[in-house]
Amino acid sequence: MMMRMVILVMGLLLWGSASQLGLIVMAHIPPALYVFGDSLLDSGNNNFLLTLAKANYLPYGFNFQDGPTGRYTNGRTVADYIAENLKLPYAPPYLSIRESTSLTGLNYASGSCGILPETGTQFGECLNLNQQMGLFEITINTELKKKFSNNEFSNYLSKSIFIFSIGNNDYINNYLTDPTKRIKYSPQTFAQLLINSLAQQLERLYKLGGRKVIVFELGPIGCIPSITRKRKMQSNKCVEEINKMVQIFNQRLGVMLQNLTSSLKASHFILGRVHALGYDAIKNPKNYGLVDTSSGCCKSLLNGTSGCIPLQQPCKESTSHYFWDAFHLTETVCSLIANGCFTDSSICSPTINQLVQIQ
Repeated sequence: MMMRMVILVMGLLLWGSASQLGLIVMAHIPPALYVFGDSLLDSGNNNFLLTLAKANYLPYGFNFQDGPTGRYTNGRTVADYIAENLKLPYAPPYLSIRESTSLTGLNYASGSCGILPETGTQFGECLNLNQQMGLFEITINTELKKKFSNNEFSNYLSKSIFIFSIGNNDYINNYLTDPTKRIKYSPQTFAQLLINSLAQQLERLYKLGGRKVIVFELGPIGCIPSITRKRKMQSNKCVEEINKMVQIFNQRLGVMLQNLTSSLKASHFILGRVHALGYDAIKNPKNYGLVDTSSGCCKSLLNGTSGCIPLQQPCKESTSHYFWDAFHLTETVCSLIANGCFTDSSICSPTINQLVQIQ
């Protein structure tokens, strides 16, 4: 989602003149990028599912080289920008693969789904996190292991990059919309429920061979148009009560990832600190070249609180918008997040650029 801001240069890791020029300089290229999550990273899996949660029509993909593909934005996702910076192809959606599995990675993310199995099911089928990990395990057992010796396979997975962005819908499509959940769980106990389930899946990934993992925080959900417009908030205002709920999850996520890194040998579970970055961009848009941070660029129903209306012309200046529809980011903001995690240790530590150097 953001104009491409970074140039990837092959060669040795040189932080002198190259870093002063703002270049991402890499000495190593990981063999693959594997993607897990929700609609912020989905590249087309929902196209193959019986669900209302789809983005395979214009104006989605309005600025993407292949047009509408099932990405819930106007162009590239965070995963796409990370792939570009790693000099890897975009990870294709798992459900689109009909023949040989890609050795440079796959995308298992699914729009409307979440960490909990019930999240998003009101819209139809989707791949929750447990199902995504199950499909990755199938990929390993039926495809990948056949292509490597045991040592080669272990090395392949340990050097691959795994990214996660999930949990948003567990709030948007579950906790915030289901009164019975809010009666049963306090914000603290619900956040811990999510953390415990996510930790189990990350440990499962480690047992399968994954070692280099980035898990992004949840963004400022209280600022998305689908919520602020329903609450009739003024422009640039957020529902801070919801942001505080999400931050409970984010704080516990960081602790959980540190514990996994400490307890699982040779593992690197990295927190992508994107909540504060996203919130600051919404509150101080000029600092990021943005103008509109309270409404979607595409036209949507229900006073701008839904997905894009099919075939309607979007706004002219998508690069100055934070949101593409009432839920999702423009590629401008996706680029900001991805490139930040690549080079800025205040967002990802170690950065992805540093992570790929670890042998």
